[in-house]
Amino acid sequence: MLKRHPLAAVIFAQLILTFFVSTQSYAIPAFSRQYGTSCSTCHVDFPKLNDFGKAFKDAGFKFPKDDETFIKIPPVMLGSQAQKELWPHTIWPGSIPGLPPIGLRFNQFFQVTSNNRNNFNAQPLAAGGVNSYIPRTDFQPGFFSIFTAGNFGSDIAFWVDDDISVSGANANGGLGDAYLRFVNIGRFLKIPTDALTLKVGQFELELPFTQARGYDISPYDIYTQANIGAVNPAYPQQFVNNGITLAGPGRGVELSGGHHYGGYRYAIAVVDQNTNGTAGSNFPNVPTGTGGNSGGVGFFSDSNFKDLYGRFAYRFNLESDPASRHEIQAAGASGPRDHTYLTLGSYYLYGRSLQRTSGFLPNGTTPAVLSIHEPFYRVGGDFDFNYRSFNIYGLYMYGHDNDVLPFTPAGLQGPTGVIAGKPATFSGGFIQADYLMYPWMMTIMRWDRVSSTSDFLNGIGASASAPPPGNFFSSLGSVRNRFTPGVQFLIHANIKASFEYQIRPQQVVYNPGTTAQLVNPFRTNTATAALEFVY
Repeated sequence: MLKRHPLAAVIFAQLILTFFVSTQSYAIPAFSRQYGTSCSTCHVDFPKLNDFGKAFKDAGFKFPKDDETFIKIPPVMLGSQAQKELWPHTIWPGSIPGLPPIGLRFNQFFQVTSNNRNNFNAQPLAAGGVNSYIPRTDFQPGFFSIFTAGNFGSDIAFWVDDDISVSGANANGGLGDAYLRFVNIGRFLKIPTDALTLKVGQFELELPFTQARGYDISPYDIYTQANIGAVNPAYPQQFVNNGITLAGPGRGVELSGGHHYGGYRYAIAVVDQNTNGTAGSNFPNVPTGTGGNSGGVGFFSDSNFKDLYGRFAYRFNLESDPASRHEIQAAGASGPRDHTYLTLGSYYLYGRSLQRTSGFLPNGTTPAVLSIHEPFYRVGGDFDFNYRSFNIYGLYMYGHDNDVLPFTPAGLQGPTGVIAGKPATFSGGFIQADYLMYPWMMTIMRWDRVSSTSDFLNGIGASASAPPPGNFFSSLGSVRNRFTPGVQFLIHANIKASFEYQIRPQQVVYNPGTTAQLVNPFRTNTATAALEFVY
């Protein structure tokens, strides 16, 4: 029953309404105004960057060479250059953009869900429960966003974006990235140019492929994967409720170096955890005498411990023409022209989740709050290959959370300590191929895969035809797979129409604790169209 299994209901709703929470993606039309050039100078299909756009970003939102020559609206100087000679007896001169670098974005969606989702709608669950309703068609506003970015001089870049409203509701909006970036601070240490950069604020981690500025309608499934421990009696119990995902921003500092458009690239970040947990959630199947009776449980960010994230990648330039091999190529009249390249990379995230539960001191009689720390990590590798108008890329991720169970000694009322349990793990990733048929039309094919034992046992996703006791909602397969073909059209350089068809596994609902099907198998395949513009 959905009321008895709220987690499965939430995940199910997420599967069918993915496009309603489509990732934020931004081109910066303010830069077009400042430099008097088209968005396509930096973007293949906004917000996907070409090599020139990557170089522009690496340089702190400036042209990588001779920026003063190309800018059409000069910045406003905050002081004179002569003040540099008088420092520290005067303020170091800086600048602000001559035109307020503000941009706006709005998108909207229309979705059609596969017809046999009515198998789920048609029958009530046992004991008078009522299923969630899956509509056939939907119109839905996306989000209305405001964003600004630029350079304050002295190689200090800034970025702020904020969703004013999401799905037509102002309360659903929120701050995205907001940071200052100090570019090329390695010059003070006499190390190579661009070898050291500092970012401070709230920002997306240096992921292999951006989610915050993704150009697909639907997000990468593996980026939105949390790790929730199994609560099924047929499986060793777990006390894992980790809501961290790579799709969420971190708050902290990041040191990085190298370039996105060639050679090496590294990043090291120390950030607060971007987790979301609910105090008072229950783990009802942790038995007394083995794991203890958890009572009220909540997951919280451990503010005394920061997540550590690291990434290293290297891009091999495979361009055959020596003259153009080391040039940064912008788009021409016939569209973007990136180098032929192969990028290989790896990434690693280490953190420690905190769960608090009611318990007792070792004497077994004095009430106390037990704080349980569970280390976790996410690790993976990625590749990115580009040949002229064809780009194929992907990544693999493995997630691992240590399991620490509250332990209640025999004869006592509740837990007084902890014991080690079986870790909660998941794995998966995606592969995507983009082909630029015309400068204004790009076709897409993506395969997402997530395999999670905890998802399986909590009734989310994978199941065989005979599910384990307690399972009630699953798919007829061992993993969650999704195939997503799509196409995107640039009506103008700043107006885009997109279409995706998301093909998901067949699903079924079982009677809790039995192998009896409550409904016939059904699918939630969705065809989604989007229209968006930036200004």
